Amino acid sequence: ERGHGPYQPHEPGYGLDQAGYSPYEDEIPDPETRMLAIKNAKAYLLKTSTKSGLNLYDHFANVLTKILDEQPTNAVDIIEDISKDVKCAQFRKKMDTLRDEHLILPTFQAAVKYKALFIKEGGGEEDDDLEEEMGQPSLPNVMEAAFYFEQAGIGLDKDESYYIFLALKNLINVQPIQSCRFWGKILGLEMNYIIAEVQLQEGEDDEEIEDEGEEIVGEGEKEDEAEEEDEQKEKEAEPPKSTYKPPPEIPKEANGTGTNKYVYFVCNEPGNPWEKLPPVTPAQIVCARKIKKFFTGRLDAPIVSFPPFPGNEANYLRAQIARISAGTHVSPTGFYQFANEDEEEEEGADTYEENTEFEPPPVAEMVESLAMWAHHAKSILNQGRCFWINPFQKSEEDDEDEEEEEDEGEEQQEERGPPLLTLISEDEGMKDIPAWTVQTSTDLIPQYSVAILRSNRWPGAYAFASGRKFENIYFGWGHKYSPESHTPELPPPAQEEFPSGPGITETVDPTVEEEMAFRAAQEEALAEAEEGEDEELEDD
Repeated sequence: ERGHGPYQPHEPGYGLDQAGYSPYEDEIPDPETRMLAIKNAKAYLLKTSTKSGLNLYDHFANVLTKILDEQPTNAVDIIEDISKDVKCAQFRKKMDTLRDEHLILPTFQAAVKYKALFIKEGGGEEDDDLEEEMGQPSLPNVMEAAFYFEQAGIGLDKDESYYIFLALKNLINVQPIQSCRFWGKILGLEMNYIIAEVQLQEGEDDEEIEDEGEEIVGEGEKEDEAEEEDEQKEKEAEPPKSTYKPPPEIPKEANGTGTNKYVYFVCNEPGNPWEKLPPVTPAQIVCARKIKKFFTGRLDAPIVSFPPFPGNEANYLRAQIARISAGTHVSPTGFYQFANEDEEEEEGADTYEENTEFEPPPVAEMVESLAMWAHHAKSILNQGRCFWINPFQKSEEDDEDEEEEEDEGEEQQEERGPPLLTLISEDEGMKDIPAWTVQTSTDLIPQYSVAILRSNRWPGAYAFASGRKFENIYFGWGHKYSPESHTPELPPPAQEEFPSGPGITETVDPTVEEEMAFRAAQEEALAEAEEGEDEELEDD
């Protein structure tokens, strides 16, 4: 059995912890055995506790040092208290006797960050008069929308909603914005994204287009110089030219139309500076449909995926915003109408206006049928655009291969999506799951309830309607629901190095008999040719 001490009976040093025991009672022990016992005892005292991280050796040394320094009266009576004080001092933060170390609390840091939101910019009566003359851009009532969504258990807490309200106000004061709306919040692994959907004032989009045009012109000049250098190199040594023709690049939609109808600003937390997202391209939307990535909260983070995504996290975030907006932005049927009656028949109509004669149905009718809701955002085609364009359309400068381009252009069939203001009841479900779920905010007081619409295709997308008031919002990870697990696209099969054919296939070496027969045939042919020449000479 195990003894009271750290040693077994057969080990040297056994019994040293027993009262009244002395190794010199019977005989003087071997010095090596005694040193081994001392080392074993010290090793035991140096064992670290798994709870506190301390050991007895250092603790006894600190206790004795404290007793010798202070030399208290009747130290044996208060040894337990001294031991407790020494142990507590190990976990107490060391501070200067003259000035304590300043401790910054998380609540104080948050207060400093949000303080800038509550500071009203200086201005007098002249500034107020200018605002009245110019017209203040419409600031969304975030708190009112949060109140309606809160009745269904959706949204953020009141403090964060108010911080976002103030952050949107600061954004309007800084940027030339015509209208603004709180789009929602996309969650990330490290930080989240608070998103604002805005429309810039007229003229701002044109400036951006001009800047992009200058960049394109500069790139064209560089391409011309590169082509001249390539021609000079080709004259020196002409390598074999590739016959591969890459597919034409589909141009992005102009600012203010289609997928780029709105401009989006994002920030990680209210109080942080707003950052503008770049316009989305069809290639980014097409690739975003094939991948599924979690956001990190850093706009410059790379997107590592297959197929490779053309851009960073800022571009991927913009593509997901476009997809979510196109599929989940709805309104009560009849609230919007086309500006002209002719546009109602056209599938490419993108403009609508509020119907002043709209009479809101009661909440009970809004919940009974999905036909009471309609999409007011244009759907995105498989091409990655809201409006189809022929990528093989010949430009005026290109004069070569006209017939080939026309044939390829005829093969491209025009895509047509559902028209604007289509009822959500026509949306396809996912196996046994409907695309939408509608319910009231409460069944206890139905006369004061709110109609809540939830998207099952994009979890986190909600809409409410109460009278003439409605709003769309999104809180989620930015992923589309799929009844099956996500399967990444497989890489294409390996291409052949060269096409096999008689012109490049190595022939079998002839045998000796075949070589002899070939030589004999050549000699006979030469002899016949010589005889023919001699006969011609004799005739002459």
